Parts: sequence; structure tokens; C-alpha cells
Amino acid sequence: MSTPGETPNPYGPPQPPQPPQPPQPPQAAPQPPQQSPPPGPYGQVLPPQAQQPQHNPYAQPTMPSVPVGGGYGPMGMAPGAPPTGFGGGSGGGGGKGWLWGLGGAVVASAVWAGVLFATGGFDGDAAEADLAGYRYTTNLCTPTDTQSFKDSGYQQKDGTGSTSNPQHSSSENPALDSMTCNIDFEPNAASSSDYSSVWLYTTASLHKKTDPAAEFEAQYRAYEDQKTSSYSYQVSPVSGLGDEAYVVKQEGRTSSTGAYVILAVRDGWMTYQSTWSEYVSSSASATAKTPEEATDMLKKSAKATLEKMKR
Repeated sequence: MSTPGETPNPYGPPQPPQPPQPPQPPQAAPQPPQQSPPPGPYGQVLPPQAQQPQHNPYAQPTMPSVPVGGGYGPMGMAPGAPPTGFGGGSGGGGGKGWLWGLGGAVVASAVWAGVLFATGGFDGDAAEADLAGYRYTTNLCTPTDTQSFKDSGYQQKDGTGSTSNPQHSSSENPALDSMTCNIDFEPNAASSSDYSSVWLYTTASLHKKTDPAAEFEAQYRAYEDQKTSSYSYQVSPVSGLGDEAYVVKQEGRTSSTGAYVILAVRDGWMTYQSTWSEYVSSSASATAKTPEEATDMLKKSAKATLEKMKR
């Protein structure tokens, strides 16, 4: 038994006030706060003196629940009154909790709407695509500049049968325009008996709804995690091309007779990629380019090609 003025032991048996009033179920009609004290921290009903530390000093204990518009606080709550749960419970907390939850939902909706307006989340306020002057073309092979490859000792193969060279494709869409060009080359010094595979594959995309800047670098850095027992990739930034550019070089862990290099460029919301792939047999009279030489050819080609794509 506790003496007057002492705080009851929270681990002891419950000591309901006199007369005892059990907590009302959610379906029951709300009871005045003074007739049904809130439960204690361990589920027991505490006497009035044990409830005082939880009392809000800014609440108005003698004032009954105020209807909406009563002027005491947001959604009719008394100033400083803590929010209650959405479900019904003992006392008048059920009604206040419902009003508080409704008010919070309204405020949250208003804040979220403001964020959407500020960031262009609504269609009317969406950011305009920055295409940096680049235009869609149905044949990307037309602006693709191949002079650097010709200067390095390569010539374009003749088309055979039903296979044309170069080959191109394109797709125009309100969200994304895509263009590709594939050109087969062969070394000028290669003989008819030499086996060689040399091709340049170029793609360009106009992003008209989404800015690709956030993911562009990560897309090519991912090559660094692609390793096998025979090769790996090295990714390096390149200056002087667009807003950002990267070169991906495949590095063989054994002797190599060719090079595989990717050059990627982002300029505004336009992305461009050119890939050089070469394989020359060890018995061929021609010599394959090193990754560094292939990178130099790709950079010269990309600079000239991107200028032509703006015309």
C-alpha cells in the first residue's frame, strides 16, 4: 500500500479509482475525461495522482471538446493538446483523434502538392527538355563522321548480297528518340585470306521527358564490375566532349589481337555512344589498333559527328 502523495508502483497490481470505471470499447459512446482516466504505461488503470506527470500543461482541463471552428487550435483542438489515435477509446479522445488525423492528412496533402509544383511534378510544370540543339534524324549514318578511321588505315566494306553496309535504324517517340548506325570496316592492308572483324556501332538518343544526367555516369561505371578470367574494363572521364563523357576500355589479361572501346557522351538531354570493336587473326598481315589508338579515333569521330547532328 502506498502512502498519500507517493507515486504508486507501476509494477504493482492495478489500483482503480473509486468507483471503478473500466475502459470503454471503441464502439461505446464517449465519456467525459474525468470519469475514465487513460491507461498507464503497462496497461493498468492508474489513479488520478499518477496521471498528473502526463498532463499537458497547456491544455484547458475544464474545457470540453471544441467542435470544428471553435477557435482553440487546428481542426478544433485545444491549444497544445497532443494528438490522439484514430480509433475510439476512453474519454473524448476518439473524436479528437479523428479530427487531428483529418487535419494532418489535409496539411500533408497541401505540403506534397507544393513539392510537386516546386519540382515540376505536374505535367503543366514539367521541365523542358534541354536537347542542346540536337535534332532527330532517320539515318544516323549520314552525320556519322568516319574520316578518323580512314586516316588510320581502314576502309568501309562493300555490302554483300541482301546485307547493306552501313545499316541504320531509328525510332521517334514523344518521350525518347533513338537512332543507330552500324558500319563494317576492314584494314587497308588486309589480304583476301586474312580474317578480320572491324565494326563501328553508334547510337544517339534524345531524352524528351527525363534528364539522363543523374544516371549517365553510373551506367558506364557499371562496366568496372564486369570481370572475367580473361578480361576486365577500365572507365575514365574524357574532357572536351559535351557536358560529360567517359571512355570504357576492355583490357585483356592475355595477349590480344584487337581492341574493344566505348566512348559515351552526354550533352544536355542528348546521349551518344560509339563502340569500336576489332579482331584480327594472329596470322593476318594487318595489325590491330591498341585501345589508346581506338580511343583517339572515336574522340575525333564523335566531335565531328555531334557537330553535324546540330545542323
